[in-house]
Amino acid sequence: MLKNIVFTEKPEEEALKERLKSAREKLFSQQMQIKEHKLPVLVLVEGWGTAGKGSAIGQMIQNIDPRFFKVATMDQPTEEESRKPFLCRYFTKLPEAGKFMLLDSGWMDEVTRKCLHGEMDKKTYEQRIGSIRRFERQLTDNGYLVMKFFFHISEKEQKKRIAALKKDIDTSWRVSENDRWQNKHYKKCEEVFGQYMEDTNAPSAPWYIIDSKSKKWAELQILETLTQGIEIAMQNRNMAVPLLQNVFPLQKMPKLSEIPLDDKFMEEEEYKEELDRLQKHLGELHNRLYRKRVPVIIAYEGWDAAGKGGNIKRITGALDPRGYEVHPIASPEPHEKARHYLWRFWTRLPKTGHVAIFDRTWYGRVMVERLEGFCSENDWKRAYNEINEFEKELHDWGAVIIKFWVQIDKDTQLARFNDRQNTPGKQWKITEEDWRNREKWDEYEVAVDEMIQKTSTTYAPWYILESVDKKYARIKALKIVIEELEKVLG
Repeated sequence: MLKNIVFTEKPEEEALKERLKSAREKLFSQQMQIKEHKLPVLVLVEGWGTAGKGSAIGQMIQNIDPRFFKVATMDQPTEEESRKPFLCRYFTKLPEAGKFMLLDSGWMDEVTRKCLHGEMDKKTYEQRIGSIRRFERQLTDNGYLVMKFFFHISEKEQKKRIAALKKDIDTSWRVSENDRWQNKHYKKCEEVFGQYMEDTNAPSAPWYIIDSKSKKWAELQILETLTQGIEIAMQNRNMAVPLLQNVFPLQKMPKLSEIPLDDKFMEEEEYKEELDRLQKHLGELHNRLYRKRVPVIIAYEGWDAAGKGGNIKRITGALDPRGYEVHPIASPEPHEKARHYLWRFWTRLPKTGHVAIFDRTWYGRVMVERLEGFCSENDWKRAYNEINEFEKELHDWGAVIIKFWVQIDKDTQLARFNDRQNTPGKQWKITEEDWRNREKWDEYEVAVDEMIQKTSTTYAPWYILESVDKKYARIKALKIVIEELEKVLG
């Protein structure tokens, strides 16, 4: 994309000034429309060292109310960030609806730098490219405007700028080792940058190459492109997004009505012996997990009063409290609701060697949000594939993913609801919403069956915990967790 680029001719000075004035005014007026339409705008600014990325961002934000934007410089990942999935630090930077986020370098710089310095093989590169394509497509599918700019200058121009900056003691610090390395290996960089942009160029998130030889001309190009992108995005806000076919390998799963519950019971004495034995074993595995830096994600879904809390308690009772965290997931807070629905789960992922346990999960999208009308039909139908992609990302990172559906029947739920209602110490556990959800049992069962069928992948399968007898369900969960961890630890 870079070698054969032909730029539009720079306008005369007077015309440049007029167009700049017009573009600045347009962006200034659009910010209120963005807020009104709740359009989140993510601007990624990549390019050659000394090409003027920082200056352009500085000029751009002069036209936006400071309350409506944030700017982040994405340096190479820290040791802590390296212990999370590749995309995690970018997902956490997503703007709220109606606001801008401007990134000075990002996932392109991270990937191409590793390629150029021999820190990434071809297989990993292809995996990263797949992740980036899915990431950018998910953002645009979920209503984000993603604008990607590459600031381009020639080898000669870069060399000239490096020399000029180095001459002045007050600007020499702006020339990094990487800038000098780029100029020394310009042809190699040009090839890698160009290939990356070809590999990640998409109709919904295309690359815009900016002729950066002139500061004002670069500003005009980026402003006119950005304002046009905003205009089109606002026109397309209510368009349905095409649904994608599932490409991930699925496991055949039974319907909830086909799962026998009557014979799944355990005697108290056997339960206590098994609980003690399995918890000790899980505790030993947890130490090995930490040493081998294996991340673990355990997700719980199930009927109200099915026994998720008690089940989680028996898992955590075996773990070192410094190495796990339980995330009770309730209705999203306003700042969570204003972002991609997976944002609040990306921000809760464990680092390598740690365990994250989710009491309710991202599957709310295809259950409660679907049935209560909190998202559109297009949103929840699209979510099956998006969730499979999310879990594939975690699997490729090296995470063990264990998903439990805690199953009971309607009579058992009613008995437990009544017990909670009539026991003072348990009344906090029962709410009006629980009773309302119970009235929609049949609708929820249809949604859960579809969810399990469409998201039980070979790399993140669903496990059903028969929980009419909570003791049986707890022991089964412990055995499954141990079995899955042993597969990874050997």
